[in-house]
Amino acid sequence: MTVARLGTREAAYEFAAAGLPIFPCEAGGKRPLTRAGYLDATRDINAASDWWRRWPQANIGMPTGRLSGIDVVDVDVKGETSGFPMLHRAVDEGLLEGEIARVRTPSGGMHIYFPSTGPDSQRCWQAAGAHIDFRGDGGYVIVPPSVAVVQSGVAAYRPFSLSSAPAQPIDAAALREFLDPRPVRQERAAAGAVSGEDLAVWMARLREGERNHGLFWAACRLSESGVIAEAIVEVLGPAAERIGLDAQEVERTVSSACRHTHSARRDGTAPRATNHTPPSASCSGPRRLR
Repeated sequence: MTVARLGTREAAYEFAAAGLPIFPCEAGGKRPLTRAGYLDATRDINAASDWWRRWPQANIGMPTGRLSGIDVVDVDVKGETSGFPMLHRAVDEGLLEGEIARVRTPSGGMHIYFPSTGPDSQRCWQAAGAHIDFRGDGGYVIVPPSVAVVQSGVAAYRPFSLSSAPAQPIDAAALREFLDPRPVRQERAAAGAVSGEDLAVWMARLREGERNHGLFWAACRLSESGVIAEAIVEVLGPAAERIGLDAQEVERTVSSACRHTHSARRDGTAPRATNHTPPSASCSGPRRLR
């Protein structure tokens, strides 16, 4: 399927027809236009047609991980910082074999596509120091021929390499350990203002009727501390599922909490969730917040 020469509206139909789930994002950006974001992604051509009739210039988002069967390694370039030096080192170590394709991103970075691991899916993570992210379960990417506004104007996501070698899933855990070794990650977590581990323990004591609000409150605390949505799901998701929330409900609530705190920052107001009394599992929230 060739989409680079199509408009986003036509390309969206092609993706849906090919069986890839998609959803609309803001024109020239990454923000989902549907209420549940990537969880609304569909292969239904009629639904895609309705979306792009409503938003004809919308970018195309594709969920990663189990929903699409595709995982993505995202190499960032921002100003003078670049993930390419660490990428080359990871390639030399044999950690990026089995790719499907490569896409040049508008900033000059790159998305490398791999088949996902199916039932044994891998969650998203971020190696900030290496300027490389992994997009698996709980994430999404913008796909060609979508565009973004950059300093030089408007640039497109462009496919530029299609591998002829056998495709195979990437070992995301091994890549993460190479890019951001575990002791370093633990030190960063300990230095943070909020302990995700303490929040997860606190959530385990929530009673029925308190659980969704408790997850929202805890996710807001982590988001306020600069933790990205995918990492929040990774930290709080297991505890939330143990108390009866399903995986999709967890992801929706965390996404809502992150949108809430980000909106509050833009408006210059304090996020409302931290002004509310948390659920009664603890009148003041977790006792130990490092």
